[in-house]
Amino acid sequence: MEMYFMLPFVSGTLGLHDLINKIYACLLEEVFEGIELHAKKDGSAVPCKIMKIFYSDGTKMCEVGWIRRDKTLINTSVVKAADLFYRRAPVSRNTLKIFIRDSTTQTTPWVIHENLAKKYGIPMDPPKDLMHKKGRKRKENGTIEDGRKKMKKDEGDAHVPIKYPIDDLLVRPNADDPALSKRPPLATDFRVPRGCVGDLLMVWDFCSSFGRVLNLSPFPLTDMENAICHKESNVLLVEIHAAMFHLLIKDKGDYFSVLQHKKRKLKVSLVTWAEYLCDFLEMTKIEELSSNIATVRRGYYGLIDTDMKLKILRELVEEAIKTSAIREILIERVDQKQALNATKRESTRKDKEEQNLNTEIAMNNEENQTDAVQDGNESVDEPARGKEEKDKSNVSRSKTEGKRHLVWHLETEIEKLSIRSSPLGKDRHYNRYWFFRREGRLFVESADSREWGYYSTKEELDALMGSLNVKGIRERALKRQLEKYYNKISNTLEKRTKEIVNKMLLEEGVLRRSTRVRAQPKDNPSMAFLKYVNKWKDN
Repeated sequence: MEMYFMLPFVSGTLGLHDLINKIYACLLEEVFEGIELHAKKDGSAVPCKIMKIFYSDGTKMCEVGWIRRDKTLINTSVVKAADLFYRRAPVSRNTLKIFIRDSTTQTTPWVIHENLAKKYGIPMDPPKDLMHKKGRKRKENGTIEDGRKKMKKDEGDAHVPIKYPIDDLLVRPNADDPALSKRPPLATDFRVPRGCVGDLLMVWDFCSSFGRVLNLSPFPLTDMENAICHKESNVLLVEIHAAMFHLLIKDKGDYFSVLQHKKRKLKVSLVTWAEYLCDFLEMTKIEELSSNIATVRRGYYGLIDTDMKLKILRELVEEAIKTSAIREILIERVDQKQALNATKRESTRKDKEEQNLNTEIAMNNEENQTDAVQDGNESVDEPARGKEEKDKSNVSRSKTEGKRHLVWHLETEIEKLSIRSSPLGKDRHYNRYWFFRREGRLFVESADSREWGYYSTKEELDALMGSLNVKGIRERALKRQLEKYYNKISNTLEKRTKEIVNKMLLEEGVLRRSTRVRAQPKDNPSMAFLKYVNKWKDN
C-alpha cells in the first residue's frame, strides 16, 4: 500500500474525495513488479504476475508469469504494459481513504508522516509553486497582488492563535511553554536481538494470558528470554512447545491430520517433542522455518539461531489463536467484559444521581435553618447540630470508600479479561509504549518495530512523563494514559527493583559459596529456567 501512495502525482490542496479519485485512477493506469492482473492470451483474459519491467525502444514491456488455478506460475512471456489490465482495482476507494488518513498529519496541503517521508526520500518542505499560490490573491478585475501584504495592511500583522493539541511534529517551542524534563535513555540490555523482542513479548504474553487453556503454569519473561538463548534444549521451552502441540491436537485441525497421516501418538512427551516440532515445521510450508528440520531431527534444537526459535514460536501462537478452544475463551471474555462495563456504568450513574440528590438536600436544609434562625422560631443547638453533621459525614465517607472499592474491583476484573495487550500510546516520533501487568517494565517499541528498549524505575517513569509535550496529540494522549495507570505502573516497577536487589544479593552468596564448594549451574538465579516445573500440566 505504501508504494501506491508514493506515486508521482500532485496531491497539493485537493480535497479528500478528489485525492482518492486521483490515486484510484492512477493505480488503474500503473503497473508494478509483483502485481497480479490480467492479459490477453489465446483470445481470452488470463491472470498473470509481473516478474520484471523493462523498456524496449521506448516501449514499456513486462515479463509476466501465467498463473494457474492453484496459484502456481507456469511459463513466462513478454507483453506490452499497455496490454495488461485489472479485472478489479488493486485497492478499494475505502481502503485508500483509511490509508490516507493514517499516513498524513495535515490536509490542505497534504503532509505525510515524517517517518514515511524519510523512508521514501520525500522532502517535507512544501513545493515552491504551492507556497506561491498560498501567498497570492486574485482581485475582482483579474489582476494579481500579494495576499500576504494585503493581510498585513488590513489587519496590522494580526496573529492567528494555534488551537492545541496539534500533530506532535508540527509543535514548535514557545517562550511561554513550561519547562520539559529531559527524556531518560532507554535500557536495551536484552539477550535476544532487539528486532525479536516483539516476538518474545507476544509469545510470553499469550502463554501468560491463556495458561489455563494450555495447561501451562506461569513463568517470568526473563526466564523465557534466558531459555530461548540457551544453547541446549531445556524443560521450559519443551513444555511451551508441548502445550501448543496438545492444543492443536485437541482442535483436530490440520496439525491433527498430519499426525494421523504419520501415525503419531497423540501424546507429546519430553523425549519425542522434537518429532512433533518437525511435523509442524513441515506443515507450515514456510521455507525459512522448514530449513531447520534437519537440525532439530539431529537433536541440536538449541543451536538454532535465537531469532529463528522465536519465529517458530510466533507461528505456533498464530496457529493456536485459530483453535476453537481459544476462540471460545475470547468470546466468553468479551461477554464478561461487557457485563462488567455495564455494571460499572450503572454504578457511576447511580453515584451521580445520589450526589446530585445529596447536594439538593444539603442546600434545602441550609435554607430552612437560615429561615428558622431569622424568624426566631427555632433555637439553634450548635453542639447537637455539629454532632449530627459529623455523623452524616462519617456515613457519607464510608459509602464513598465502598463505592471506590467497587469501582477498583470492577476495573481490576475488566483488566484481567483483556483479550489482547494494547500500547498505552505513542510519543512524538510514533514510538509505542507497552505495559504488561505481569512484567515490571515499561517497554518502548520504535515506529518501524525494529528497535526496543525499556524503563524499569519509578524515577525514569516520572522523567518520561515530565518530558511529554501536551501540545501534541499523541504525547497528550500518552501522558493521560500514564497518569491513569501511574500507581499500578510505579508500584510494579518498584516491586521489580526490589526483586533485582534480592537477586543480586543471592548471586553474591552463590559466588562466595562457589569459592569453597563447586556450585551447581541450577543454583544460579539466571539459570532458574532449568528448574521450571509445569504445575498445571495435564497428566
